[in-house]
Amino acid sequence: MTSPTNAPSPDLLNEWDRSHQLHPWAAMDAWQESDYHPIDSADGIYLWDASGKRYIDGPGGMWCVQIGYGRRDMATAIADQVMKLPYTSPWTTTTDPSTLLAKKIADLAPGDLNNVFFTTGGSTAVDTALRTMHFMNNGLGRPDKKIVIAREKGYHGSTYLASTVTGKERDKSRFDIEQRLVRFLPDINPYLRPDGVSLAEWCDAKVADLENMIEEVGAENVGAFIAEPILCSGGVIVPPDGYHRRTLEVCRRHDILYISDEVVTAFGRLGHWFASEDVFGIVPDIITCAKGLTSGYLPLGACIISDSVMERMTGPDENVLFSNGYTYSGHPVCCAAALRNIEIIEEERILEHVREITPHFQKRLRALERFGIVGDVRGMGLLACIQGRPDTPGTSLAAERKLGELLDAACEKRGLLVRPLINMAVFSPPLIITAAQVDEMFDILEDALAEVQGQMAAE
Repeated sequence: MTSPTNAPSPDLLNEWDRSHQLHPWAAMDAWQESDYHPIDSADGIYLWDASGKRYIDGPGGMWCVQIGYGRRDMATAIADQVMKLPYTSPWTTTTDPSTLLAKKIADLAPGDLNNVFFTTGGSTAVDTALRTMHFMNNGLGRPDKKIVIAREKGYHGSTYLASTVTGKERDKSRFDIEQRLVRFLPDINPYLRPDGVSLAEWCDAKVADLENMIEEVGAENVGAFIAEPILCSGGVIVPPDGYHRRTLEVCRRHDILYISDEVVTAFGRLGHWFASEDVFGIVPDIITCAKGLTSGYLPLGACIISDSVMERMTGPDENVLFSNGYTYSGHPVCCAAALRNIEIIEEERILEHVREITPHFQKRLRALERFGIVGDVRGMGLLACIQGRPDTPGTSLAAERKLGELLDAACEKRGLLVRPLINMAVFSPPLIITAAQVDEMFDILEDALAEVQGQMAAE
């Protein structure tokens, strides 16, 4: 163990990071040349880098740090479980934390979603949901009913099946996907609707996209429709009112499983445990979740399956196993962290706080529309996106990236981290953020936008 007196210097750590650590979404033309921001500590909604500079954590980690950083009660719950039982095989044993958490999630989930399969994170939760569909339809004698309908701009993970149904088309990649398994619907972003098209008409057209795709592929070949309630990594795209309810009705007519990917929206991001029913009025067949389940303190995901799906998966052939699982499924320490996280959200009335503070948060967001370089602002709950000027013919991807990079740098200079996505900045701060901290964050955004607008006007 390295002691403080002989700890490596920041420059040496940076050299080792460049030389040995391959980061997610690394640019492969220069993966050993990128300098990643060295974060040293955190508390509440703030991060401190190695130089001691403080930042508001705009992205909330990776959409996940609901209860904020530095929670000693979380550390105690984790440490106590580590000392009592750090691990046991989920193949042959069970534990109190995993059993209690499964019961708690079933109680919180809508409708008859009473069956919880624990995974290692969001990607493996989505993989489990898709494999559940495969298992069910094979058991029902429908081996061809496997195609998944997904949406452009949807993000569902990095594992093979999850990346297959991910529709973020602007990332250049050399990874394979199972193209036979998926069909994508056009972008549902209301910002893209033509002039003169109302939101109701746009919704009609987007629902028709699903109906037309089912007709084209054949309902007998479509196993599932997967949809984030809000397309978060795609740019916090909020579908038009009624879209989710109507697409669920289409799926019901054609016996297609509806998978609601709530990896981001569950556990308080919109002020409710789950957004599917409480916000959008639907009870899907399967919900996937992760991120806010533990507030990022430990990795854990869950695939929540309805009773009706489980009944269709259960048959007379007792030799068939649901052979899906992970070494760390139902990990007792991760489950103990999730239980304490849920208790904190309940005890501190964090869901109620989100609902109370959301109008102020969204009002400050909407006020950013006055900047000429802002094409759109959108969000819901404590989710938000600022999109740069709308695309015009001839606008290059490089120019759009530059806009995002300038805004990112201007915010960082002022002590705010955002997540740049090409010409967009998205943010989802910890749910404990106060009204004063919301103002602090948006004051920085306003100053940063003014600076970037001036830079672009000077070019």
